[in-house]
Amino acid sequence: MEEKFYHDAFTKVGFSQWRNVYTAFPKYVGGPNSIHNIATTAFHDFRNQRSSISHRMSSYSQDALVKYETRLETSLGIVSYLALQGEPFRGHDETSTSLNKGNFLEFLDWYKQRNEEVRKAFDELCPKNAKMTSGTIQKELANCCAEAVTQAIKEEMGDCLFSVLVDESRDISVKEQMAIVVRFVNKKGEIIERFLGIKHVKDTTSESLKKALVEMLSDHGLVVAKLRGQGYDGASNMRGEFNGLQKLIRDENPYAFYIHCFAHQLQLVVVAVSKCCSSLEDFFEYVTLIVNSTSASCKRKDLLLHKHRLNLLSKLESGEISSGRGQQQETTLSRPGDTRWGSHYKTLLRIESMWDSVIEVLEIVHQDERNPSGASGFVGKMECFSFVFMMKMMLQILRITNELSLLLQRKDQNIVQAMSLVVDVRTRLINLRNEGWEPLLEETKAFCLANDIPIPNMCDAVPRFGRSRKGGRNNITQEHFYRVDTFYAAIDSITTEFDHRFNELSSELLVCFACLDPRNSFSKFDVEKLARIADIYHEDFSFDDRKIIKDQLRTFIIHVRRVEEFKACYDLASLSKTMVQLERHIVFPLVYRLIELALLLPVATATVERAFSAMKIIKTELRNKMADGWLNDLMVCYIEREIFKGLDLQQIKKAFQNKKTRQMQLPRSPRPRRN
Repeated sequence: MEEKFYHDAFTKVGFSQWRNVYTAFPKYVGGPNSIHNIATTAFHDFRNQRSSISHRMSSYSQDALVKYETRLETSLGIVSYLALQGEPFRGHDETSTSLNKGNFLEFLDWYKQRNEEVRKAFDELCPKNAKMTSGTIQKELANCCAEAVTQAIKEEMGDCLFSVLVDESRDISVKEQMAIVVRFVNKKGEIIERFLGIKHVKDTTSESLKKALVEMLSDHGLVVAKLRGQGYDGASNMRGEFNGLQKLIRDENPYAFYIHCFAHQLQLVVVAVSKCCSSLEDFFEYVTLIVNSTSASCKRKDLLLHKHRLNLLSKLESGEISSGRGQQQETTLSRPGDTRWGSHYKTLLRIESMWDSVIEVLEIVHQDERNPSGASGFVGKMECFSFVFMMKMMLQILRITNELSLLLQRKDQNIVQAMSLVVDVRTRLINLRNEGWEPLLEETKAFCLANDIPIPNMCDAVPRFGRSRKGGRNNITQEHFYRVDTFYAAIDSITTEFDHRFNELSSELLVCFACLDPRNSFSKFDVEKLARIADIYHEDFSFDDRKIIKDQLRTFIIHVRRVEEFKACYDLASLSKTMVQLERHIVFPLVYRLIELALLLPVATATVERAFSAMKIIKTELRNKMADGWLNDLMVCYIEREIFKGLDLQQIKKAFQNKKTRQMQLPRSPRPRRN
């Protein structure tokens, strides 16, 4: 009572005479039972409790926390599903009266109708500041998902060496986006390529690209010192020998060797061949005009499909072709493009398979059009021996290069196998030049006979392509024109272009790596050349390593030629996996390091191209205002779906809760998961 009296007197009334303070103040702050100490002790006990002051002031019941967890789990499940499918989240009108509130809210309404627990959590006594449905919450959940995927990639990489694949492309909102993919060898000896992220670059100078690349690697805990390879396309700002991105990176790390994308080089070879001589260039111009004429409108396209269907049915009834799963599917003509791999081959293949239908459509276009058109001229151009010969010849050449293009786009492709494939394709082209003339001529004649196309006499004299007949000074035989000026010229051009584009095959590094090829019982194995790699990669091999590596290589070759399991190895990737499975990477660590460095060198940027395809699915014309971070999070989840599907959503839920201070907390005791 006395303490309360002095407390009230001091705080409410005060003292009229300050000389009485010395008698009252000790009773307020002194002693263990004073009001000040009691209040201080109570405050410390309160602060040490689980929740914050704001949470304590609005203390929630256990049932409210359980409902909060239900809302969080439901929203996270919907976000993960939409991210995996690349679907939009928000709607144009998200009000309660809207008939289409967007995928997220519509999915939530659908789920609430089928799960009573979820309906109660969202509709009964749900706090307005903890609904877990706002756009901000959706983005935070997607960001936690992307961070979990990235963390899984970093754990998979560990502290290993890696390479980067980089390319840039514009999105639908005309922003230059740079995609980055890392390539590494995992603990099982497998080649892995993972999408690291996408970054908006305001300009595409080599300095800006380097800054963006280094920042992206730093954000993910990766250092340039661990970089052992760079894979870009042929743009000057990327591959420039003096100021390109690859040169700037190599100035900082000389072991980050640059490899020009093999698949991109192959496409440049194909484009160059299509323009190697006037007759072929003229042929491809007519091909483009024919495709445009038959597919210029929906009416013509539908007419082409209808005619092709009738022709297929007629051939099936006559037994000329057979039916089966995946055969005789509905198709149409595709335009060739200089930047699309295999587009020329696909276009010619479609023209050959739809020959009768294309002719019929061109005839109908000529008859129906009021004004003169080139359709009738295209019919005459197609129904001549020259057009058929060019088509058959280019189909044979492009069939060989298309196989290589498809193989180069595989994620597990390695530089040694790619080099071997390039050499094999070049050999096939030379064999085609030496032995392919007669079969090609017979195939062309058979096609012409089947389609009533006149076949010229190969001994007749004709002027050279583009030359005048006058005086006969430029005349050559038909056979000379088709065999020498066309067939030989095309193949000589493509082999020359191969040698020019793939000139790095003769570089010392790749020649040395080729000695690791396990085919034919390691027939190319060369101890001196392989030991030279240790000198080139001076940072990865110590002085003692370089002294003993030759002895280890000699023991290794004796061992692998004796052990039965290594005889089944057909390329460098299978050799790496076999060594890990048999634990020979522990017995021969220096040899395995050589294999790892060879596998790290990038072959093609196909994985980056696929990332841009994913970007077009996620960022569309209707979603063209997406922020860069939001786009990156969705692309990481969408592209690395294999990792994302294997993640535990409970861990993502906890990461979201701990990201910042939330209005509500998760309940202490975990509840059983819903099926």
